[in-house]
Amino acid sequence: MTERQFGVHVQVRAEQVRAKTTRRFLLEAAARLFDERGYVGTSISDISTQSGRTSGAIYFHYASKENLALAIVQEHFAAWPELIGRYRAAEFPALERLVALSFDVARAFRDDVVIRAGSRLWAERTAIDVTLPRPFVGWLETVTQLLEEAREEAALAEGIAPDMAAHGLVCAFFGLHTVSDALEGRRQIEEGLHDLWLLLLTALQPECDARALIGRAREQGERMRRSAEAAETATAAGEETPGKRPGKTPRKRKTAAKGDGRRGALATAPPGHRRDGAGS
Repeated sequence: MTERQFGVHVQVRAEQVRAKTTRRFLLEAAARLFDERGYVGTSISDISTQSGRTSGAIYFHYASKENLALAIVQEHFAAWPELIGRYRAAEFPALERLVALSFDVARAFRDDVVIRAGSRLWAERTAIDVTLPRPFVGWLETVTQLLEEAREEAALAEGIAPDMAAHGLVCAFFGLHTVSDALEGRRQIEEGLHDLWLLLLTALQPECDARALIGRAREQGERMRRSAEAAETATAAGEETPGKRPGKTPRKRKTAAKGDGRRGALATAPPGHRRDGAGS
């Protein structure tokens, strides 16, 4: 590659990075408004004021308010595959992985405005003239799979069917989110989730020490979260280094070696996603 070609490559790459950064900035500005006001209560003019960018700039990156809302919902769904993949591949008991995963998801709903906005937009889907993915289906599949692993580990009480139990757990989890959001804006979601698991674990595994299991799960989840954040920081630093010569690829993030072959599907589409638009 000549110096001129290299210079053009660097310039194109810089423009792509700027465009990606701008799209993300606009998406987050819109998400804050959609989360606070809902779809109908938010206009492109509002997003322009919130972001400090012109309406024309917004339409350049997102052709319509509907497309912007769709992008936020898609971003919401895209948050889960990698997270689920990490817990599916982790090397500690399945029931503890399920508990740890639930706390990570709860924190995402509490702390990530795009996750919250995506959830609210889906709830207001009848007002949005686009087809949105279906929720919950992938969560039912994921929880069922983890409960099946727990049964193989002799960690479930006799007579518990993983698919039926998964349905109850998903209903309880998202029901808790609805109540917590309505009463205190999810500020106490982790405390509520802890108490919910104390109740649920006595049914799933009557002989277990539920408090100890939850404590172990949260410790494992915290370690995994710190490791993932460190890997993301290192990867981002490698990708954004100015003047990096083409031909060298960033170091790949390390993942646990153990898996069951399903992580690849989870990493390319929302859990339970189908080509007809269904997802979770």
